[in-house]
Amino acid sequence: MEQDTLEWKILLRPDDSVSRCALRLAMSTSLAEEDALKKALSQLGYRCVVTETGGKSSGDFQEKVTRAVLGASLNAGLVEKVDYEVHALLHATEEAKRCMLFNTASVTSLAVKIAVVRKGHWLAVGLYGDSSIHPTTTHERCGVGTMHI
Repeated sequence: MEQDTLEWKILLRPDDSVSRCALRLAMSTSLAEEDALKKALSQLGYRCVVTETGGKSSGDFQEKVTRAVLGASLNAGLVEKVDYEVHALLHATEEAKRCMLFNTASVTSLAVKIAVVRKGHWLAVGLYGDSSIHPTTTHERCGVGTMHI
């Protein structure tokens, strides 16, 4: 049986906010889509990196997200290992985590895709993924944090 498909084009503009771009990238659903978005963003002057992590909201999730964002951003050259750049990145990460974890139960499991996007002195961290207390209660969540360097 043939499935219905929908082709959806995303309009990217040079003046899009880094937050919008980070969420779009974090919400990509395949490696091909992710690569196409990264290439398009790069052509518009954005720099970006994508990673993933997961864990329990009451346990290691917050620390894992912070480590994943910092490691990926440093390795990709999005930020330099200087106090003011790392500080801005960590604040954007905290803001995104607060959005993601708002009103979650203490035993919630989370699996997220993380996108960090930078253009000039602005950077954003976008989180998108699944959260559940039980497999039958899985639903999607997102969060974004933006800071000026």
